[in-house]
Amino acid sequence: MATARFRPAWLTFRRFAAFTAGLTVFLIMLGVYTAATGSGLACSAQWPLCDNGLLPQTVPSFVEWFHRLVAMIAGFFILGTALWAWRTPDPRTRTAATLAVVLLPLQISIGAVTVTLNGMLPSGYSPPTQAAHLLVALAIFTLLVFAVLFAYEGRYRADALSRVRGGLLVSLALLPLSALFSRVTSAVLPYSPAAQAAFIGSSLVLFAALVAVTHWVGGSNLATLRAATLPALGLVFVHLLLGRDLVFYTPTMRLLNVGLLVATGALLVGAAWLAYRRSDVGPGRASYASGD
Repeated sequence: MATARFRPAWLTFRRFAAFTAGLTVFLIMLGVYTAATGSGLACSAQWPLCDNGLLPQTVPSFVEWFHRLVAMIAGFFILGTALWAWRTPDPRTRTAATLAVVLLPLQISIGAVTVTLNGMLPSGYSPPTQAAHLLVALAIFTLLVFAVLFAYEGRYRADALSRVRGGLLVSLALLPLSALFSRVTSAVLPYSPAAQAAFIGSSLVLFAALVAVTHWVGGSNLATLRAATLPALGLVFVHLLLGRDLVFYTPTMRLLNVGLLVATGALLVGAAWLAYRRSDVGPGRASYASGD
């Protein structure tokens, strides 16, 4: 194609989509940091203007302004991913990338309400608006993850079993990190704005890893592992919500959060144990080492 002649050989759609998903993680982390520091309200409750102009006038305003700048850049990358996806042959990739773009106006609108009308409320940010902002962001991120997974299908160097094992190990490594920065350990590690950003970042990567593993086991004869990976994915989703002050975090909620993390860990350990008990016996086939 003519456009391919002007594109570096290393810049493929798969890498572009993966970078866009990574940029989205950074954007969500930055958004959480901005909200946690109260900088979202620093632009005099104005959007898209800031401090009655295009440029910020204070440090908190700069944080909010920078968040908006990164959001704009990420938006163009998401749009570019969708446009490029329509040049790929896989309809699933096109659908996932297009849906991510469809949700963009909604996310932008919620973000504008968050730092304008919502910021004028006596209590500041309201849980419903925060929940909507997080859920739409998570939906966009999940769609981008699926676009990457679909784009890489048929180009993996490792078989499904090896990928599932690797994904489960990554998930097991990220779970303690997510717990460390969560509100569960706030008595030891303060739940500061930086910790909140680290929590959301590690949790999103954990979520993406479990999405990938659940997708991979569904496309092979390892589908029985979904009985562990799918509930684990749901528990991580709830863990994400509990980390965003959407409910009053009482000692009971902390105990519930601990239970979610323990249950997630048990499910992942069980899934990893089952995955490592299996051995490849041919292309696209696997069986339990002990025989089944």
